[in-house]
Amino acid sequence: MSEILMITDLLDIRARKLKELEFYNEQLNELKLKMVFIQQEIALTNKIIDMIEKETIIDIGLHIKKII
Repeated sequence: MSEILMITDLLDIRARKLKELEFYNEQLNELKLKMVFIQQEIALTNKIIDMIEKETIIDIGLHIKKII
């Protein structure tokens, strides 16, 4: 009889571990999505910094003053 209890205990442990694994997979997917957004924000920030450093941004206010 104790062998049956041990098998049921193992089945319970496996079920809990599978549920735990599913939870962590969901968390991982959420974190990956957040990482993508943060990477895009960093890329955009780097582009802005690069444009400022290379002075490729046109100051519209200055441009209008020169025209007038």
